[in-house]
Amino acid sequence: MAETISMPKLGFDMAEGLLVRWVKQVGENINKGDVLAEIETDKATVEVESSASGVVLQLIVDQGTMVPVNAPIAVIGAAGEVVSEQSSVGSKKVVDEKPATETPTASAPVAQVVSTPVDGPIKASPLAKKIARDQKVDLSNVQGTGPGGRIVRKDIETALASNPPSGTSQLSVSSNQSTQLPITSYQSPTANHDDKIIKTTKLRQAIGRRLVESKTTIPHFYVTHEFKMDALMDMRKQVNAYLPDNEKVSVNDFILKGVALSLRQFPNLNATLKGTEVIQFGHVNVGVAVTVPGGLMTVVVKDTDQKTLRQISGEVKTMAARARDGKVKPEDVDGSTFSTSNLGMYDVEEFIAIINPPEAGILAISSAREIPVVENGAIKIGWRMKATISVDHRVSDGAEAAQFMQALAGFLENPVRMLV
Repeated sequence: MAETISMPKLGFDMAEGLLVRWVKQVGENINKGDVLAEIETDKATVEVESSASGVVLQLIVDQGTMVPVNAPIAVIGAAGEVVSEQSSVGSKKVVDEKPATETPTASAPVAQVVSTPVDGPIKASPLAKKIARDQKVDLSNVQGTGPGGRIVRKDIETALASNPPSGTSQLSVSSNQSTQLPITSYQSPTANHDDKIIKTTKLRQAIGRRLVESKTTIPHFYVTHEFKMDALMDMRKQVNAYLPDNEKVSVNDFILKGVALSLRQFPNLNATLKGTEVIQFGHVNVGVAVTVPGGLMTVVVKDTDQKTLRQISGEVKTMAARARDGKVKPEDVDGSTFSTSNLGMYDVEEFIAIINPPEAGILAISSAREIPVVENGAIKIGWRMKATISVDHRVSDGAEAAQFMQALAGFLENPVRMLV
């Protein structure tokens, strides 16, 4: 029996996605888990994996088509099966008559799928546009090699390699002029320039919509705690001494593990509000904010409380790399139950974060710093780190948030507890 593949929903606010490229074509064999297509959402370009094995019987929509969430996009089945018109709109009904010879398009049977032009007259992926903008490359002079002439990252890289941008303007001097310029009165090296208008990316627009909704509909409150990090910094050094360079664990890996274990003690913070009910999630899936071109994306470590530090570290590295390359998988960004945002690498003393709906909380993590501290009446040098939890006041109160931070301190200040 053939199976219809639908446009996946990546995040609670996703309504549609752009089908950028078919990786498999009609008649090709495909295994469950193989990449079938690439779709572009407000956040990233995502690889859609097949949920069935067999032969690609039908590609329902064309490349460059905007497709609503859960709308059918392809049919996978056994060789020789013929897809009926009903299958084209989502039915799995198959008529066993003769082998399929042509692939119907979505123009007739799929009325709810609307083909739209891609990002104006110049078709380019968001990542290609970002690189072109940063490197001052005129997209109108770049030949696209993607589907339908779409400009992709490699096209920009090829253009840069063949005609690298000049770093600084040079003074052209004729042969009969001296290159020695006269010394004149001081002039400011800063020159005025015209206002620059930069169109916001889809990702930045999506971030804006979600966070405006969060700040205007969720009553936030905040609790800050300062953690003693001496023992954790020492343990991290010891652990990394036994690991190869590409597997070394970070301070953030310890924090993610500590957050997950603390959430097990405070399930009310690992929750969401639905109407008049608080739904406490059965899994602890901690989201990690990752910087990507044009904004932020949250990748998700599933069952964080049950994984080792090395597993957490490896998954975060892999998913963050895919996110920055614009090649995230649906499972990378779906299903978080609590989020974290770490600016420690930027020498940040303290900050607060906005809750990522529909979650009930997020932890803002600052830098671990060596500072003068007072212990037992004496001044010494110690490692300290501040973190602030933002909580939905409809779900929890200050006392519970403070107790959560104390529980987290129990793990971060005694990190051996996370290893046993």
